[in-house]
Amino acid sequence: MTSRPSRTRRAGGRAARVAMREDTRDETRQAVRAGLEGGTYNPLSDHDLRSIHKAALDILADVGIGDATDEVIELATEQGCFVNAHGRLSFPHALVEDLLTKAAREYTVYSRDPMHADVHVGGNKVNYCTSGEAVSILDYESRSYRPSTLIDLYDTARVVDALPNIHQFGQTVVPTELVDLYEHDINVVYAVLAGTTKPVEHTFNTVESIPHALEMYAMVAGGEDKFRERPFVSFGGCPIVSPLRFAQENLDVLVTTSRLGLVNDIAIAPQSGATAPSFLAGALVQVTAEALACLCVVNMVNPGCPMSFAAWPFAVDLRTGAFAGGSAEVAVSMAAVAQIGRFYDLPTTVAASMSDAKMPDAQMGYEKGITSVVAGLAGANRVLESAGMMASLMGCSFEALVIDNDMLGMAQRVVRGIEVSDETLSVDTIKAAVLGDGHYLGAGDTLKSMKTEYVYPATADRSSQQVWIAEGAKTMDERAHEAAGKLLAEHFVNAIPADVDKAIRERFPIKLPKNRMAPRVA
Repeated sequence: MTSRPSRTRRAGGRAARVAMREDTRDETRQAVRAGLEGGTYNPLSDHDLRSIHKAALDILADVGIGDATDEVIELATEQGCFVNAHGRLSFPHALVEDLLTKAAREYTVYSRDPMHADVHVGGNKVNYCTSGEAVSILDYESRSYRPSTLIDLYDTARVVDALPNIHQFGQTVVPTELVDLYEHDINVVYAVLAGTTKPVEHTFNTVESIPHALEMYAMVAGGEDKFRERPFVSFGGCPIVSPLRFAQENLDVLVTTSRLGLVNDIAIAPQSGATAPSFLAGALVQVTAEALACLCVVNMVNPGCPMSFAAWPFAVDLRTGAFAGGSAEVAVSMAAVAQIGRFYDLPTTVAASMSDAKMPDAQMGYEKGITSVVAGLAGANRVLESAGMMASLMGCSFEALVIDNDMLGMAQRVVRGIEVSDETLSVDTIKAAVLGDGHYLGAGDTLKSMKTEYVYPATADRSSQQVWIAEGAKTMDERAHEAAGKLLAEHFVNAIPADVDKAIRERFPIKLPKNRMAPRVA
């Protein structure tokens, strides 16, 4: 007869519970966290990497990059580039190799609150972050898409602030109601800084906005020197129009932020079969050449200025021409980019965990789950688009942010792997259980490892069928809707002190209503 486990004895006792608490205070013993080491999945061989590198250098030297600004042409030709017979800026092999040696190997985007981790970018460290700049939001009340607004950007920031498995908030949506480029840029800066104290990322539409944004960063940081010591923002932009042309306004931003020594968090996003070759290796060659061209510009302007190797080779469905952000081809291509970045020893950013689904459903789940895990295992330093993005990057969803937080916790647990040590091999624990109670319930190791070894979903359901039915038989989407609603109603971040906020509103044309930034009074 099988005996039932005793409920009257707890073998671990107080000592085990104390040990558990001590371990969970140490960030390195948490089950998941920012900066876990990836890099175990490598879709390219060493020969493949060398072949892609050589082909990319040949493209830069022979084909070059079109539409360079006069400023960049003057700068680049002084350092050894030349304008070829097609009027394109060519980069000699030796110059690219030399500038690669000068490039930054890592950088940090800092948190403004110790409760959030800093984002360390480089090596094999893996961080999951939002971004996307969608033009629509899945409205919380109507559950239908509508144009996104400044309030939506602020709301997504404060929801992400409460989700522990998302490490940086990057601009999720565009405030479509703001048409003036300066007002647009300044209000984006304010909304992301007011919504979260996590590290943030956003883009600029015009170079003229940058000095004003720097002024706001300094006000929030308590001085320009303090912002420079611990920069809490990275700067997105798309300085390339594929195939192989500069986007001049974004190139101006890249040059300006490089002169200032700011983190250049660019994105280069050709689509295989449309603006890049349909063979995935060919798409990697092109996007690598495009990213290296930007890296050259940055390091000609300011050697060692931080820049993400942010080659994002997307794909289209060749049957229809539709964007396929959640595809297996994108997953393996982004993993390859992470590997290429490690080949160059450069900080990497990829785009993964997107979905082409329009609602939080099974398609969204498998597309996001597979692509986020693959990017992490490949050692991508920052996985952007990793939460909330749907409808082929055209939409964002509060419910998806909540669901993706659960999903990213699981992804990070997979990336972390299994630590093997004398302690974790558990030999003494096995002996004690076998020769004692015959189970591990209440054992010291069981209590100690509850938080250090296991990750627990906040929204996924692990109850029995009977409990699930008794509690309303809710779907994941329904539970996420409730969780998102609670955060939207209650989670407001005191991210900017009241006196600083007042000064910002007096200095800049802030459009976000102050009464929208606190819980509503019944």
